Amino acid sequence: MSKALPSLGFAGIGLMGLPMCQRLLAAGYPLTVWNRSPDKCASLLAAGARLASNPAELCRSSDMVVLCLADTAVVREVVFGAQGIAQGGRSGQLLIDCSSLEATATREMAAELAARCGMAWLDAPVSGGVAGAQAGSLAIMVGGEAADLQRARPVLQVLGQRVTHMGGVGAGQVTKTCNQMIVACNALVIAEVVALAERSGVDASLLADALAGGFADSKPLQILAPQMAKRQFEPVRWHVRTLLKDLDGAVKLSREHGAATPVSGLAAQLMRLHGGQGYLEKDPATLVELYRSEE
Repeated sequence: MSKALPSLGFAGIGLMGLPMCQRLLAAGYPLTVWNRSPDKCASLLAAGARLASNPAELCRSSDMVVLCLADTAVVREVVFGAQGIAQGGRSGQLLIDCSSLEATATREMAAELAARCGMAWLDAPVSGGVAGAQAGSLAIMVGGEAADLQRARPVLQVLGQRVTHMGGVGAGQVTKTCNQMIVACNALVIAEVVALAERSGVDASLLADALAGGFADSKPLQILAPQMAKRQFEPVRWHVRTLLKDLDGAVKLSREHGAATPVSGLAAQLMRLHGGQGYLEKDPATLVELYRSEE
């Protein structure tokens, strides 16, 4: 007789959370979901998920709870707020946080959750975007105890094609910060490149193909350059505000450890300028408009 799969709770049914939940359901996991806007859970309920009325109830009905939330403040509220996870947690349960948060805050929250209810914490931020979430090809960088990761690995392998243990709690978030520094700075340079090509009379829609396989090639180049050249900004697959939040987090982390991150600091300023022009909820492909607006 095959061993029963652990019951899962999932909080945060957004651009990434929805396809992640769809994969978990398809893999046969008993799934309970919660979202601040319950209507976003409709398709999951139709596919067999159960809806929890609050995070505490979500936790009580689950062996493991997965979070995919916007930022540190939201995670703190969902975990420690009224009817939060900490109120429903118990020793032996595992929280798997796939959000992108501040590493220092992650360590503090993990310690507080363990002290309150004995629940263990893995920070397991992901990279690969909505397409990666849909395909189960995310890169997942994990911080926490090795034994906790061993329990969570079968769940994470449904979501990603690579699961890497980076160290203790918080190490996954540090790694994701490094990832986002590269992605955000790359996106801004790609925007400069597309705008420069256009002004120079070169067909910018050919750039991605022309540079494929060379040292300048990257997934952001292959995704963003064609979108920028074609002014294809819909549907929104990720948000400018997310990159800005992560760049600000990178600068904060560098200050905490006395490291120099001047390029990421400048990128944060440019991202904030773009967001301030009404693009915070838009796709990062719109970054090219920073340079087209000067025409």
